[in-house]
Amino acid sequence: MSNRNRILIIEDDYAIMRGLRDSYDQKGYDVSFEMDGEKALNTALNNEFDIILLDLMLPLMNGFEICEKIREADIDTPIIMLTAKGEEENIVRGLNLGADDYVVKPFSINQLHARCEAFIRRYKAKQPQLFEFSDYILDTKAKTLTHKERGLIKLTPKEYKMLLYFLRKQGQALTRNNLLNAVWHSSILTTERSVDRCVNTLRKKIEQDSKKPRYIVSIRDVGYRFNLL
Repeated sequence: MSNRNRILIIEDDYAIMRGLRDSYDQKGYDVSFEMDGEKALNTALNNEFDIILLDLMLPLMNGFEICEKIREADIDTPIIMLTAKGEEENIVRGLNLGADDYVVKPFSINQLHARCEAFIRRYKAKQPQLFEFSDYILDTKAKTLTHKERGLIKLTPKEYKMLLYFLRKQGQALTRNNLLNAVWHSSILTTERSVDRCVNTLRKKIEQDSKKPRYIVSIRDVGYRFNLL
């Protein structure tokens, strides 16, 4: 797996997008880019990035909606808004929706690089690579779960995402809708039964007795909680 910083550039002005893409590519970043809002949201929700550059005025779906849906999915990747002069009201709105910072066009590319690198350093510093519970280790870099005696435990992509979300939110009461947003990134094409089915298959892989779970416990009328006690 590449150790390069991963950036998603969301910008519908081709000249600006190409300039940013080439600049970050030269800096050694792994660059992805989208020029319309709907494709951008899908890319942001279904891939992992270290930083997102987000233009606000986009076709099909605007930057405010994209930012809001990214945060609703419990994705905390730093987001820097790309704004035009005189958009103070839009800047405040974007920050309230979960964006981390903004730059005003035209901007200094060197200043933007510096801001991105600062955000990425802070973001990576708070993202543990390994989660340990009992005899298990979840490695977020290799995306593997291993057990001290049983070795590698095979997880589906959805099971991996769910376990990672549980571990990041350990001890917290989580609704099924929380899990839908975090794992499936949508409650439109999936239902709460999908959550329950995934929980059941995950329990069978990590619990000693899936009918009397120690880790993933049910909370009546609410959802689930991941316990380490």
